[in-house]
Amino acid sequence: MGGRIKTLFAGVLWLLAFSGQHAFADQYTTHGLSSFGDLKYQKDFKNFDFVNPAAPKTGTIRIRNADSFDSVNPFILKGLYDVINADIGGDLSFNYASLMTRAHDEPDAVYGLVAKEAVMDEAGQWVEFILRKGPVFHDGSPITPEDVAYSFNVLTKEGHPRYRLRFEDVLPPTITGTNRIRFDFKEGARTRGLALQIADMPILSEASFKDRVFKQTTMTPLLGSGPYKITKVQPGRSVTYERVKNHWAEKLPVHVGRYNFDRIKIDYYRDRTVALEAFFAGEYDFREEFTSRSWAAEYDGKPAYDKGYIIKDTLKDAALTGYQAFFFNTRRDKFKDVRVRRALGRMFDYEWTNKNLFYSSYERLTSIFENSDMSAAGLPSNSELAFLDQWKDSIPAAAFEAAYAPPKTNGSGNVRKAIRLSLNELKDAGWTVRHKKLVDQTDAQMKIEFLLYDKSFTRIINPFIRNLERIGVDARIRIIDAASWQNRIQDFDFDITTRRFSQPAYPGIELRNWWGTKSADTVGGLNVAGVKSKAVDAAIEAILKSKNRDELKIATRVLDRIIMTSHYTIPQWFKASHFVAYWDKFGRPAAAKPGYDRAALHSWWYDKEKAAKLSTATSN
Repeated sequence: MGGRIKTLFAGVLWLLAFSGQHAFADQYTTHGLSSFGDLKYQKDFKNFDFVNPAAPKTGTIRIRNADSFDSVNPFILKGLYDVINADIGGDLSFNYASLMTRAHDEPDAVYGLVAKEAVMDEAGQWVEFILRKGPVFHDGSPITPEDVAYSFNVLTKEGHPRYRLRFEDVLPPTITGTNRIRFDFKEGARTRGLALQIADMPILSEASFKDRVFKQTTMTPLLGSGPYKITKVQPGRSVTYERVKNHWAEKLPVHVGRYNFDRIKIDYYRDRTVALEAFFAGEYDFREEFTSRSWAAEYDGKPAYDKGYIIKDTLKDAALTGYQAFFFNTRRDKFKDVRVRRALGRMFDYEWTNKNLFYSSYERLTSIFENSDMSAAGLPSNSELAFLDQWKDSIPAAAFEAAYAPPKTNGSGNVRKAIRLSLNELKDAGWTVRHKKLVDQTDAQMKIEFLLYDKSFTRIINPFIRNLERIGVDARIRIIDAASWQNRIQDFDFDITTRRFSQPAYPGIELRNWWGTKSADTVGGLNVAGVKSKAVDAAIEAILKSKNRDELKIATRVLDRIIMTSHYTIPQWFKASHFVAYWDKFGRPAAAKPGYDRAALHSWWYDKEKAAKLSTATSN
């Protein structure tokens, strides 16, 4: 008997050692975190599989952004800041360190960075991080538990509202030792994914804000701790980052083979046509192409492309597709009736648009969880129906039917059937066509303004407007500068706008911000459509408390059915890949691009031989 117990005990120890986790009664210690406990890399891993650990560290890469900026403080509501961080390292990771960092070949796993390990409560009610020795800010000062606590407190109290919404179920942290900090979750909170959200939180230096106001917009860079730091800012024009030599994380497994460029320069272009011509002229090195017309028709004939100096590539994407759509502002009375929203959405002829404007490059979005098994399919299952039945008096009847499918045309531009259906539906909702104008009971015409900051989208919206005019709507486009657009969206001062939400592998707390009632009236919140639905809130909470993938799929499919059949948006299009183009002077790992990153530029490097060859060729 004793031998069997010893054998069993040894087997348990072996399993724990193999998994990299050490259990103590009701808690365990782990080198990484994921939503459902799955980790690809063991505790002693040397580097991620998607990198070249021998990649040289040298050279410059120049990238473009199509917007502008009026602040280099990315953590506050006031001010616009966007430097395509996701192309380099994801979020803010190349300028600000976090407790743990993503592995982009796994759905959502994170591994130790500032923290060497995490201690998890088996019941999921708290997480404690154990900080490693060595992490420092760019001024050489050590990163301490006090800095982590300060970051959480200042971001949730004074930072952008997204942080308050993200961490609303997390209590203020407790420093439990010289290198330990613990986060407890509120009683009854939906805690799946919360530990990962905390692990990914940027860490700020408390001391650096002693003589500066956190909430102010600024062109003076904040003190960071990541592999790069801002060294030059030209307001509205460019931001330059330089690699920190002998960075404290350079030899950690999560950084080996990554962040290889000595310098990253981001130039800002307000006009996409000008930006494309600048790329062909060699003013910058890499671009992800978001315009199908440019990708299909505007590279051929350019000397740099025809001679092979510029490479085009299509990179596959295994990640959950982001949701992109026209968003109705349902705070406006004219959009409160789902019949009105459905009727207006029917006038968007996607098939004609894809054929004539997109070179048939895209597929139509039919779900907020597109490109995954979390999207609704067919008729609701019994488990889905059990949830939906609770809210049958407050959600569309269509939620109980086959999964949402957008209306389809034959692509000819003939939308007479759609016009007839929409006019009938608008009539039921109290609207009438008089003298070719769609008017309400007060004889006021339906007026719609599409609010944009980029004129390139007008070619897509103008045909939509012509169809709307055919049912008597006075529809127009208004283009304003990016900063003003951001302010109006944050204040919910718009009729219809276009947004795209990138999504994590496993939907979680961000859904409260995008679709939750609390976010609908939070200035700066991302509930652009103004959704206020107890059924939606309940579905989100069911997603957050799901204990396994099966429970998660049931809850996401329920939310998908409610959102899509409520027509808060007019879904646009997607493709499960990324179009990228770059000047041929870079090296890339032999391994395939990690499926959960866009271009994975953080694992590329500057190839001196290719660059020299390219320089010789272009100078002749």
